[in-house]
Amino acid sequence: MENTDRAERVRRWPRRLAMALALLGVLLGGSALVLPRLAGDGADWSQVASIERDSTWQDPALLDRAFHLPVAARYAPEGAASIDYQRNPTFCGLTSVVNVMHSLGEPTNQAHVLDGTGVDSYLGFVPSGLTLEELAGVARVRTGRPVTVLRDLDLAAFRAEVARSNDPSLRYIVNFTRGPLFGRGGGHHSPLGGYLADRDLVLVLDVNRKFRPWLVPTARLWEATRQVDRQSGKPRGLLRIERR
Repeated sequence: MENTDRAERVRRWPRRLAMALALLGVLLGGSALVLPRLAGDGADWSQVASIERDSTWQDPALLDRAFHLPVAARYAPEGAASIDYQRNPTFCGLTSVVNVMHSLGEPTNQAHVLDGTGVDSYLGFVPSGLTLEELAGVARVRTGRPVTVLRDLDLAAFRAEVARSNDPSLRYIVNFTRGPLFGRGGGHHSPLGGYLADRDLVLVLDVNRKFRPWLVPTARLWEATRQVDRQSGKPRGLLRIERR
């Protein structure tokens, strides 16, 4: 057994060294080189009109309505102030899982969300972030619930899933590219708080404190989930977590 453990440590050593060097690059300002998924998906979005220009995106009255939806109220009983925000750019997916667990009444935090998952962090970073499948694996271990990866949905199917985000028995995490929404930025994960059907607006509980929660037309969010994650080579999409 001791020899087996030693062999496993030796096998992991090159990967750990590579991760350490990647983190050093981040600390030295080379994040665009070692964190390609965080830097963007390789497209030019400079001509995109940001949803920040829309009157609805952080309209106080609409956000108040949205935060009273049945699932959003479980995420953020005190509004945006009670959302757990990511501690660094590589933790958006993991922070989304933390928020999901909080909404289900399960205690955890960003320091312990990786416990038992087999995913390593280095100096508090996950240098390349997580793909949708990798995040699904973390969510399965940490929540103990069925987790489904949803991608390649047409707009009608996507809208149907988004509408189910008001169902207290379900939770959703969306993986999207910021570019088609804001004209800048790369891949990101955040929970969905709910759906305002009469306005066809989705509440995204953005775990980046600089953005905070916002509302977006369903079609715009759908387009942002159709962009390919260069790490996985697959489109982005949704995670559906079922509450037993």
